[in-house]
Amino acid sequence: MMIFRYSLLSCIVLFSATVVASASDQVPGKMPEGPVAIVGATIHPVSGDVIEKGTVLFDQGKITAVGKDVEVPEGAEVVKAEGKHVYPGLFEPYSMIGLVEFSSIRATKDYNETGTNNPNVKAHVAINPDSEVIPVTRSNGVLLAVTAPTGGLIPGQAAVIQLDGWTYEDMTVQPEVAMAVGIRSERDTEQLEEILQQAKQYAAAKENDVEIQHDMRLEAMGRVITGEQPIIVEADRWEAIVRAVNFAEKQDLKLIILGGYEAPKCAELLKRADVPVIISAVHRTPMSIDEPYDGAYTLAKRLQDKGIRFCISGYDRSNYWNTRNLPYHAGTAAAFGLSKEDAIRAITLSPAEILGVADRVGSIEEGKDATLILCDGDPLETFTHTESAWIAGKPVDLSNKQKMLYEKYQKKYE
Repeated sequence: MMIFRYSLLSCIVLFSATVVASASDQVPGKMPEGPVAIVGATIHPVSGDVIEKGTVLFDQGKITAVGKDVEVPEGAEVVKAEGKHVYPGLFEPYSMIGLVEFSSIRATKDYNETGTNNPNVKAHVAINPDSEVIPVTRSNGVLLAVTAPTGGLIPGQAAVIQLDGWTYEDMTVQPEVAMAVGIRSERDTEQLEEILQQAKQYAAAKENDVEIQHDMRLEAMGRVITGEQPIIVEADRWEAIVRAVNFAEKQDLKLIILGGYEAPKCAELLKRADVPVIISAVHRTPMSIDEPYDGAYTLAKRLQDKGIRFCISGYDRSNYWNTRNLPYHAGTAAAFGLSKEDAIRAITLSPAEILGVADRVGSIEEGKDATLILCDGDPLETFTHTESAWIAGKPVDLSNKQKMLYEKYQKKYE
């Protein structure tokens, strides 16, 4: 028995050391002391026309000027960027980034809480700032992401985060941006309807100063029932999409569809209800044997043609580490009908608009956060490199574990 205890203790110590050793080595960026000017680059504001040989000026985390004739203040840090391109930081609109590290170990999976009804769960407080997935993701230009819990009827509340910072407070752009909800059957809608009814009664009792036992789950549903906080429902089949839209309309809820593979089949309903779609995983196979091979590739263009608001995600719950491939999902959509400008918009400004944070991020405009990437080409192309990046004005370390291993073994075989 004593031998077993020592063995178990050794395993725990070894596992703890492994987890600590796996933490990313990058140090979060520090705010520059004065203004920074990126000069001479081709600027892609997304919200406006491309600016050739332009300048982006930012100070204390905010963009202060954009254009061709921007006066650079004396003493400003100047980044000479002739021949380069400046884009807004790319925005992944749905992921589990920062909530899972080793998917085979329950202790490092913070995306799925016990129970099925957890509206009080908040993803942003569970983020691991030292996750190795984060530096790999941002090194490819993805600087913003929605991270969300999953599993059950109401998994909890998603948050918009920026992919750099010492703590979850540093990383959070907007907490509680949406409520993840699972509507997979009529039974789910019945249970949700009951929960919403309880939440409305709870809110009414509090408003009228009726003495009532505090319930943090019902409390968390407050902004959902008033329409301030949207619900995100994962649905691919048209039947599931129609069920979600009808339920949201009946309950007067604000809805976002995640997935949307068959959304064009119920386009009129989505358009009438003004329900946007987060397209998940452009790189996926057809859902039916009679579907064309490019069904997922052309989805963005088909939604655009039908007037449905959308953005593009690389979300795949089984491949949480591949958020870095977001620009290539958009690139494939561009290769199958979407213009390059609209593809870039689908991973920058469109997710910011759909999720209600476009006043801060998503485009290069005066007054917005200086969350930018400097590239040597088109970020939708695999051979393009993100050479520099800033998150809310702070320079970002673009190294990661893979790059360090590459450099290590380059030296070994010199």
